[in-house]
Amino acid sequence: MSPRSLRHYEDEGLIVPGRCSNGFRDYCRSTIDRVLVIRSLLESGLPVRLIREVLPHLADDPDAGADAVCAEFLREVERHRDRLAARIAVLSDQRAALDAYLGKARGVRR
Repeated sequence: MSPRSLRHYEDEGLIVPGRCSNGFRDYCRSTIDRVLVIRSLLESGLPVRLIREVLPHLADDPDAGADAVCAEFLREVERHRDRLAARIAVLSDQRAALDAYLGKARGVRR
């Protein structure tokens, strides 16, 4: 984890590290575990806004999953997933158009 990422998580209110007497941040085991959960959720494509909502529900039992979160949060995640699926479809169409263009352009050169 980069120091910059850790500071970003702190600025977003996702983690609250302790402080040593010299002012350095102190990351206890629970904060490190929380950072791993945050990274996993970010890698899955969830925005920080939704991660901030779900973290309190996962704090006590990281394996609780969907049982620990409210129905509204799950609807938000579903909407986010649907927006991603729509973007993927558009990008796939664009890639197919570029592939067709490149195929034609390469066919002309031969």
